Amino acid sequence: MRSPTQPAVTRAGVESVLADGLGPVTVVDAAELSGGTFATVWRATLADGREVVVKVGPPASARLLAYEKGLIPAEAEYFRLVGDRAPVPEVLAASDDWIITTLLPGRPLAEGDAPRARSELGAAIAAVHEISGPHFGYTGDRPSGDDWPAAFGAVVAALRADAAEWNVPLPPLDGVLERHHDVLAAVTRPALLHFDLWDGNVLVTESGGLGGLVDGERYLYGDPLLDLVSPALFRRIEDEPDHPFLRGYAPAPFDAAARIRLSLYRLHLYVLMIAEGPSRGIPRADGRHDYVTGLLNEELARLA
Repeated sequence: MRSPTQPAVTRAGVESVLADGLGPVTVVDAAELSGGTFATVWRATLADGREVVVKVGPPASARLLAYEKGLIPAEAEYFRLVGDRAPVPEVLAASDDWIITTLLPGRPLAEGDAPRARSELGAAIAAVHEISGPHFGYTGDRPSGDDWPAAFGAVVAALRADAAEWNVPLPPLDGVLERHHDVLAAVTRPALLHFDLWDGNVLVTESGGLGGLVDGERYLYGDPLLDLVSPALFRRIEDEPDHPFLRGYAPAPFDAAARIRLSLYRLHLYVLMIAEGPSRGIPRADGRHDYVTGLLNEELARLA
């Protein structure tokens, strides 16, 4: 089922975007790609031999979460920021509504495990985390702050407001972040974060190595530990010392403060997943809402 945020794009529409971005080109083959729920993505083969990806953002009529403003330009920014540190697509052209990039080799990690790719992903993300930003949080007029507690609090508050606007129920969250202000305040450098490192956004080569990292539009600046949540989706990576991502990333041992922050970052992810359901056309009765709410309640119990 197509998400309400995904525009219906035809081959003719793809060719129009390519003409706008690259000038006169001939498309010899094209097909829509599956896997995401935010934008519509096509791959295309050009007559000059280039393999490209065309990603078209939501229509103006689509209702989005507050932090999802300007995600297409944000993706172009992320790829340009990390291009010399991680295997990401090259941006060929971009606008507020679409982005054209090179096509990276490989299949999604979601289609089959590849420990070597996970380890190489960890090493690449460690290199990306060396990049510091001008502030904490998102860019533009989206949630941000002068310090990490303020920015992270604004990020979660915006998601709670989205959930309220969509009439999506959340467990009681008042005071949770405030009780853990000091462990959040220990983060004093705004590292560049991908955030969305689930297996569908990681590409694996035929030999099992890391082919690339895609969908960087949700990037923000903050605690590097935030990027350790999605690589072990719905699990606790701090309890898996042999996880291949950690072998590549090579973090210090997780102390009590780090474990609290990781729990808070899982809370954030689960609130986001619950809040975005209606915008993606996911019915509450399909089981996802209750499942993720259960995970959120588990984190709240650990943080209590």
